[in-house]
Amino acid sequence: MIQLIRGVKDILPSEVELWKHIEETAMMLFESFGFRQIRVPILEKTELFQRSIGEHTDIVEKEMYTFPSSKGELITLRPEATASVVRAYIQQRMYAKDPIHKLYTIGPMFRKERPQKGRYRQFYQVNAEVFGIDAPYIDAQLIYMLTVFFHRLHITGLEVHLNSLGCPACRPAFKQALSEMLTAESEALCSDCLRRKDTNPLRVLDCKVPGCQAVVKNAPAITDYLCDDCARHFDTVKAALDQMAVPYVMAPRLVRGLDYYTRTAFEIQTAELGAQNAVAGGGRYDNLVAALGGPSQPAIGFAIGLDRLVDLALTKTSVSELPPDIFIAAMGDAAQKKAFEWSCELGREGIKTEIDFSNRSLKALMKRANRMSAGYVLMVGDQELKEGRVVLRNMRTKEQTEIGISGILSGILSILTPNT
Repeated sequence: MIQLIRGVKDILPSEVELWKHIEETAMMLFESFGFRQIRVPILEKTELFQRSIGEHTDIVEKEMYTFPSSKGELITLRPEATASVVRAYIQQRMYAKDPIHKLYTIGPMFRKERPQKGRYRQFYQVNAEVFGIDAPYIDAQLIYMLTVFFHRLHITGLEVHLNSLGCPACRPAFKQALSEMLTAESEALCSDCLRRKDTNPLRVLDCKVPGCQAVVKNAPAITDYLCDDCARHFDTVKAALDQMAVPYVMAPRLVRGLDYYTRTAFEIQTAELGAQNAVAGGGRYDNLVAALGGPSQPAIGFAIGLDRLVDLALTKTSVSELPPDIFIAAMGDAAQKKAFEWSCELGREGIKTEIDFSNRSLKALMKRANRMSAGYVLMVGDQELKEGRVVLRNMRTKEQTEIGISGILSGILSILTPNT
């Protein structure tokens, strides 16, 4: 038997209702904050992620699914969505009429990661991105919007972890101090971090190897190196969160896993998922639009890990599968032929309809309707067709109503949707 590839999963119908509930909650909330949906491809040129994420990140060096096209051009399954949205913002000249855009997208991402609980090779994210606004209030508003989202899903016990990564003006001094400290502690670093300390020392702060984590506990804090503009920006973000009563934890080692972040960086963390404790995260990337060939425009965004969020929501959010409005119990060839027509017409009218074509007994069909928790059962056999009438049974009250076949669609609709 052919089985799943390791690191991917099926999302079964019994689970999809919860996924849909989470996605629809996000869509309704984001759109009330002025966001619009964008859909970007899962395939992009590899160069896009090399230039945006950073060539010396784990994602680019180890985790991307990359292959050559028929013309020899390197193509990559997207490992994250921000770069693709930025590419669309530039390529489609979305900035030309108005540089300010609030966009969100929902879909799969792909990384060659070691599969474990909460971490898959095909995983799903909800992303939100804001272009053209440099005010620190939008940073705080995005974090606030995330807390409202989790509240609507009845998910508690989350913490906002907050840091500032500075800007190109103030980050070099911090990187120099960090590199010097890491060089002095070289013997305790893993082989990857021995290389990172020279090429990209901030990545060491993100390493999960216990020895490296012990070293960076004594690392300098980037917030001690912020220039005046970055310090003012960060102070305003914190004050705005205080204003909206959003608690947060200062996290001076938080750098996220991507090179494009500047200034505000944040994660929403939980203690309920073990090692994979981040369910959302993001930050500013004010230089990325220009770095990818667009105009100089500030930007900020975040991603929500849907797979991890579903694991959390399973115990917090009650979502039941919607039962059919009506189940058609058709007995006999002629009855089934007519019932097929009625099921199509009812479905067209928005009535969730199920029909059994097995030609079983009425008793067996009623048992199936009960298992499906159908609201009504329409009972029809060849004899009812000859007499020009069918019986509609309310499965909750047990009340039965005869309906003439000549006006059956309007008769059923008047009973199932009396107020329309």
